Amino acid sequence: MEYHERPASFRQARLNPFDRGEEEEGGPPGGKTPPQDELRPELFSSASRSQSLDRAMDLGLAEDHFSRPVVPVQDSFVALDIEQLKMAIEECKRLILELPEHSERQKDTVVKLIHLRLKLQELKDPEEDEPNLRVLLEHRFSKEKSKSVKQTCDKCSTIIWGLIQTWYTCAGCYYRCHSKCLNLINKPCVRSKVSHQSEYELSICPEIGLDRQDYRCAECRTPVSLRGVPSEARQCDYTGQYYCSTCHWNDTAVIPARVIHNWEFEPRKVCRSSMRYLALMIPRPVLKLREVNPLLFNFVEELVEIRKLRQDILLMKPYFITCKEAMEARLLLQLHDRQHFVENNDMYSLQDLIDISSGRLSCSLTEIHTTFAKHIKLDCDRCQAKGFVCELCKEGDILFPFDSHTSVCHDCSAVFHRDCFYDNSTTCPKCARMTERKHDDPPYPKDT
Repeated sequence: MEYHERPASFRQARLNPFDRGEEEEGGPPGGKTPPQDELRPELFSSASRSQSLDRAMDLGLAEDHFSRPVVPVQDSFVALDIEQLKMAIEECKRLILELPEHSERQKDTVVKLIHLRLKLQELKDPEEDEPNLRVLLEHRFSKEKSKSVKQTCDKCSTIIWGLIQTWYTCAGCYYRCHSKCLNLINKPCVRSKVSHQSEYELSICPEIGLDRQDYRCAECRTPVSLRGVPSEARQCDYTGQYYCSTCHWNDTAVIPARVIHNWEFEPRKVCRSSMRYLALMIPRPVLKLREVNPLLFNFVEELVEIRKLRQDILLMKPYFITCKEAMEARLLLQLHDRQHFVENNDMYSLQDLIDISSGRLSCSLTEIHTTFAKHIKLDCDRCQAKGFVCELCKEGDILFPFDSHTSVCHDCSAVFHRDCFYDNSTTCPKCARMTERKHDDPPYPKDT
């Protein structure tokens, strides 16, 4: 068999992954190599169209587009790789349009097109060595390692491709951004505002108007307009101010002022900074309902029920802190996520009010109340010994201050049946003994 040396022009044509002809199958019959100008019409003729499409399905695999590139020192080599990727992307787009709709081959080509575009983006914006921690404007940014979760940059409002881009998240307010956007951030961390100003805006949507804002975004000062030119003005229902589309993404949140004044829990549109502030403030017990809106207890029965349960828990607390068994069982830790329930009975968090409205808090708090009462009245002999006997009727079981059928003396904390003692209208025997003892005991002489 006679072998012929292939011309250089033919070998150069083989560099293009889309110009592969029948040579891969062992060359033309007779061992003769057709010239280059005769190859191209044959490659894209109608007779060989389907075979060309089949071979183009492996785009990127033969050219190793999916492995991490070793970027050469010469910029011309990098530019050459980018041009090849662009050519591969265009060919994939053409194949997608020509292949049958919803076919497996078309789906595979779409997947390859995505990978080629990701590879092109990686070459244009190569990953650099970034520090793991950055501190900017009280933000504590840490580099994220997740590659599969798709996020949106809070600075430029574009998608963060974790597979090929470095991105950071603030540990305080969960602000996310590209590494290239870090030095462009001009918004301080919202957690610092929570630390210095732990209170809500209690006026419902306190709007001041676009004219007072000089027709600019309240945060970044970008020109805005209700007509959307040059940028759409979006109102935050929490602050009442107007923001641009970069600072206001139409996120929704429950507004504390609407809850306190109207008992309304429908989420409203808020700007990004308000959304983060409300998310950080939602578990904080900063709402004193009896001062802000005391009439709310007259119209919301669930609030009255929760207030009674909280009052009972505060009456149970002295039993637990002096009981060894209760301390070992860590009963009070059942309220670890609502620590203010064992400290006072008048402070509420926004999360408390949301759970009261949905009924979740009533169920969980009733169950905890039952567990506490069972320990004091049935399980623990030491706690039972601290109970009371009604001194007015001297009948019935042992009484405890958190029982529903008892009354407590406000002066000496003695416990009686409710039918026997009516809010100090009846003389308390214990108070009478204490008063008589004071009169009988002689005063101590003063030191001379």
